[in-house]
Amino acid sequence: MANTVLRYGGQAILYLLFAAFVGYFSTAPAYQHLAPGEALLRLSFRHPGQLTTDCRPRSAEELAKLPPQLRAQMECPRERSPVHVRVELDGKVLYDETFQPAGLRRDGAASGYHRLPIPAGDHVLRVQFNDDIRVKGFNHEGERQMKVVPGQVVLIDFIPDQGGVVIR
Repeated sequence: MANTVLRYGGQAILYLLFAAFVGYFSTAPAYQHLAPGEALLRLSFRHPGQLTTDCRPRSAEELAKLPPQLRAQMECPRERSPVHVRVELDGKVLYDETFQPAGLRRDGAASGYHRLPIPAGDHVLRVQFNDDIRVKGFNHEGERQMKVVPGQVVLIDFIPDQGGVVIR
């Protein structure tokens, strides 16, 4: 009987200690998402770059060497261009990165994600994308003057159907 009381009492103490441990770490230490007076700039996109080269017609000799089921008149590459992104805030480059296409044959979409804390206040945000290695410089650009409040999240995306660079 005394052994049973001691066993259940010990179990109760261990459960209380575990509950106190979980209770304390569920609220402390306090997590601070951003420093006071900061906002967040979030770049997030998934975009297939342009094809690296144009399709070309195959010669009669090339077609003759191929098996009958593979004799397509045009040879079109699958490889896509990497996507180059540059983010400027008030004329200063904050981020400049090139994202490679996915897939073994580099024929998938390039995906990018990056978070940048920025100070709150009035800013001019300029975002440039290049999704074609045959084009020098950038072929898509978006610029926006905005008032950023502390804790605000500014999202940068690339959506070709909505004009390319989207800042919201």
